[in-house]
Amino acid sequence: MGSSLSKSPKSATSSSGSRVPNHARRASSKVAPPAAAAPPPVVEKKRGVFTAAIDQGTTSSRFLIFDGSGTPTASHQVEFEQLYPHSGWIEHDPYELLRSVNVCIDRAAKQFQEQGYVLEDIKAIGITNQRETTIVWDTLTGKPLHNAIVWPDTRTSRLVHELRKKEGADKLPELCGLPLSTYPSSVKLLWMIRHVPAVAAALKAGRLSFGTVDTWLLYNLTGGLGKGCFVTDPSNASRTMFCNIRTLEYDDFLLDWFGVKGVNLPKIVPSSDPEAYGVLADGALKGVRIAGCLGDQSAALVGQCAFTPGMAKNTYGTGCFLLYNTGYDPVISKNGLLTTVGYAFKGHKPVYALEGSIAVAGSAVKFLRDNLGMIKHSHEIGELASKVPDSGGVVFVTAFSGLFAPYWIDDALGTIFGMTQYTTKEHIARSTIEATCFQTRAILDAMERDSGTALHALAVDGGMSNSDVCMQIQADILGLEIDRPQMRETTALGAAIAAGFAVGVWEEFSELKGINRDDRTTFVPKTDDATRDKLFANWEKAVDRSKGWLDNDRVDDDEE
Repeated sequence: MGSSLSKSPKSATSSSGSRVPNHARRASSKVAPPAAAAPPPVVEKKRGVFTAAIDQGTTSSRFLIFDGSGTPTASHQVEFEQLYPHSGWIEHDPYELLRSVNVCIDRAAKQFQEQGYVLEDIKAIGITNQRETTIVWDTLTGKPLHNAIVWPDTRTSRLVHELRKKEGADKLPELCGLPLSTYPSSVKLLWMIRHVPAVAAALKAGRLSFGTVDTWLLYNLTGGLGKGCFVTDPSNASRTMFCNIRTLEYDDFLLDWFGVKGVNLPKIVPSSDPEAYGVLADGALKGVRIAGCLGDQSAALVGQCAFTPGMAKNTYGTGCFLLYNTGYDPVISKNGLLTTVGYAFKGHKPVYALEGSIAVAGSAVKFLRDNLGMIKHSHEIGELASKVPDSGGVVFVTAFSGLFAPYWIDDALGTIFGMTQYTTKEHIARSTIEATCFQTRAILDAMERDSGTALHALAVDGGMSNSDVCMQIQADILGLEIDRPQMRETTALGAAIAAGFAVGVWEEFSELKGINRDDRTTFVPKTDDATRDKLFANWEKAVDRSKGWLDNDRVDDDEE
């Protein structure tokens, strides 16, 4: 079911002035000549070299313009509606995603000009996006055939349970780097083909187009029907389960196995390319080249300048995503991690990463705010948690979308253990933070086993990383130093870097070593090994007991 394009809200304008009463008597009969109007102030033009980034996330869209040092000079952000048709289902209106991006571009461009900058100095735009979120549209009309199914959506749980029994399922991780779960785009597309008549009909007629959010935005921003670029990059394509992780091309075995041959798939092009992505067709920045594209977590890896094998970053957003640079060869995990493309710039060898994905991080804080009313603003979570020295024995397994890496438990649901009459909202707040931190430790333990190398420090970014309390808890649970940059818009910065590379703003990765390195904060662990090991063992026990709340053998009754 498609949704009509929401109209952009009218810009609110205001003017101020004062009525001056004519109560003073004239001192003479002569009328003074009118005063000459003051000339408008001359705004000195500020020239420079700038790159920009569309950052389309799970709950909001942003557009940021960066100077040559990686500092944002202008930005705008728009939140959009989250749609929850059923328990465990999460959808977005594809037109609302597009509208929010267009608003952000125009508002940030206006702000940029008002500061005296020149739009022509924006050399290129990069795009970064929520990754596995799946959109389908009619090739002949360009109109969506259903709302976007968002990456943590769990409606495919029983479908995944079914597919795991299919012959050849064991070959999938070796081919595409991903295990079967509710997470990747493949099962979302297959669900729509099975359950949405319009999608099935479009496939039968050969007019079903599929894309992740990057493809949908690029297609529309560069002209749409008959004109738009129908492309994606390897970091996004590697999240679909249709792309061979070694060749970075669509794999016939995978397409056959999922039964999606006949779907129109976007062309896979380098993450940084001066020609492949086209130019903006409309708006304040009409004609500006789009030259880079990265899935959000790969963009954060680039934005943290983690270009050397063994470097890692953790992004605390709606979910939490830890990427570990493994170099030019994909490492297929034996311990529940994902193998993904870090980045693939034109003229450079593709760089791979191991990834640990946590479905619920910042969204658990939002749950405390919106569903339980424990806090009024998300940033209050750290202050609330700091009022108690520990969680008082409470363990909150935040499995709202099952558990992702390294557990991959689809039948778990959110569960709180260890509550007594002693338990307060402060304990629950602290246990909510700890849930993300414990899962991060489980991922790092798996990465150490896969890579044979232990990390000594972890670079962080994303919303939860703004809280000193959250980051200190993370350091204590990991026993590692946490390295936080002052400028934490690293996801958007990574997309801007990809675009800048394509048009010659930078030519070598070594030129970026000084980007965003000033005023970083380090959090040092304050707990001992015995304490953190005891707490983690308690977490693992709670994870084991959270299993089995969903019955995936039950007949599927959630068809539309």
